[in-house]
Amino acid sequence: MTTAPPTPPDSDAAAFVAALRRLKAWSGLSYRRLEREAADAGHCLPYSTAATMLGRERLPREELVAAFVAACGIRGDAAEAWLDARTDIACGPASASASAPASADTTSTDIAPAAVVPAVVVPARTRPRRLRWTLVGVAALVTALLGGTTASGALTDDEEVVRETSTSARL
Repeated sequence: MTTAPPTPPDSDAAAFVAALRRLKAWSGLSYRRLEREAADAGHCLPYSTAATMLGRERLPREELVAAFVAACGIRGDAAEAWLDARTDIACGPASASASAPASADTTSTDIAPAAVVPAVVVPARTRPRRLRWTLVGVAALVTALLGGTTASGALTDDEEVVRETSTSARL
């Protein structure tokens, strides 16, 4: 007789992570096997990340929960329930007005103000880190080459100037 998989709690992060631990125990898979199952499901879940995620009491990122749940063999509505529970813990439960069905006299283009989620504006990086470190490396190389050529005298005049002074002895 098989048992049903654990259901996700929506109380707090510690209870959610404890439920993820129960889900791993229910699946019977090792961390390495979870990594392979997640890859087969199209997710990326390194075994060390899964172990760290279950060892903490903090709420894991949504993509890690999706990969972990898929690796444990949970699909469809059950997987959505885990992601919804994680979102409810992270952002608070959805308000009743947002989940209430619209009245019959409204058209499909009308959106209730409570249901509108503001967009999060993430500032784009102006310059990637790799490009920045490449430029720093090039500047250091140019500085070293110019310093070396100056020290060796390659940029100096090759003519030797001989000046005779009144105190110099003529031989």
